[in-house]
Amino acid sequence: MTHWISRRARALAAAGAGAGMLASCVAFAAPASAAAPKVSCTSAKAGLAAKLQKDITAAMAGRKGTVAVGLHDRSTGTTCTLRETSAYDSASVVKVTVLATLLWDAKKTNRYLTTRESNLAKAMITQSDNNATSSLWKQLGVTKVKGFLSAAGMTQTKPGSGGYWGLTQITVRDEQKLLGLLTAKNKVLSDSSRAYVLKLMGQVVSSQRWGTPAGAPSAVAVHVKNGWLQRSTHGWRVHSVGAFNGGGHDYTMTVLTQDNSTMSYGVTTIQNIARAVHKDLPPTKGAKSALYTPTAQPREALVPVPPSG
Repeated sequence: MTHWISRRARALAAAGAGAGMLASCVAFAAPASAAAPKVSCTSAKAGLAAKLQKDITAAMAGRKGTVAVGLHDRSTGTTCTLRETSAYDSASVVKVTVLATLLWDAKKTNRYLTTRESNLAKAMITQSDNNATSSLWKQLGVTKVKGFLSAAGMTQTKPGSGGYWGLTQITVRDEQKLLGLLTAKNKVLSDSSRAYVLKLMGQVVSSQRWGTPAGAPSAVAVHVKNGWLQRSTHGWRVHSVGAFNGGGHDYTMTVLTQDNSTMSYGVTTIQNIARAVHKDLPPTKGAKSALYTPTAQPREALVPVPPSG
């Protein structure tokens, strides 16, 4: 039976969990900060790879925790990676995969989503509703999820077992593949399906618009999905995936983190990286206002975790 976690610690006495975490009696301590790992970047635009590599690396300097980064800008042929094959618990980031699987499966029988499915999909993406996600995950089943992952070439993604979709193993490489499918014509997802997912990612409630949108210029349209989960090992996992277009650019970004001492600490790390990327990519002069103003304390959503013990 799936165990659900409330925002507060009311479940602590009964199940040893609270505030979206799998708790234990052992306190988690983030490792000491070390020299920032060096991001690898390539670009068809002269000087851009070196600039991004320098600025993203500087954004991580002194930060504790473990960070993985992926960036791809079609307009300049730019790619940046760091730990792109390292696996992380997905938390709610997997919800984009769940919706993509639903649409992929519907496409095979040439059918539209039902009203129920549409309502669940909207709640799952825009509000990060966990009950909606569990309903769709159960309806699809792991076999269909694996079928979509295979079709999408997301070979490093491993669906969570026992209904624990929040423990699906994801990598930067696969998340960037998924974002690539959403933002360019392909044979896996129809154009209408891609537009539908991006539309919902563009309607995420304001309290969950933190992460990769931080620092996005007003000329850039933002589509985002975040995930956050605390467990007794590796502390807080805090993730953000985003697709951005406008101002002469069309780019996707994934930042996965763990070993964060608090959720807010992970959010700050992601946003430092995002600001560096948005500053370096868009060529639009004078577009300094951010499309989104990330909240200082993002609202916590329920996240499925395995039972303690």
